[in-house]
Amino acid sequence: MNHLSRSLTYSLSFFQRTTLAPPEAHGHQMQWIRGIRVKVFNDNLEQALNVLERKMKSSGMERLIKRHTDHHIKNSEKRVLARKNLELRIRSEELSRKLRSILVKKIRGL
Repeated sequence: MNHLSRSLTYSLSFFQRTTLAPPEAHGHQMQWIRGIRVKVFNDNLEQALNVLERKMKSSGMERLIKRHTDHHIKNSEKRVLARKNLELRIRSEELSRKLRSILVKKIRGL
């Protein structure tokens, strides 16, 4: 729950920085703030938090929050992350090579 509250705090500050200014309405300039809204029914806060978490995952906000790090990352953690990224990149390159060869064979009629 603590992680969720920290991520919500960050997401709110992130979306407050990305404001869109609509045309002036009645002589006052308003600001629109993008965000995720969740309704709480029958005082069921747990269900609302689950819905919020699902919406955050589907919108990609969770990835933004995880990517944003304010804390120090140890060199050993950096090495582990770099190795994982390298493995993912190699795996995706191999997959694209295989798919490309399959498509070439289909096009050539082999």
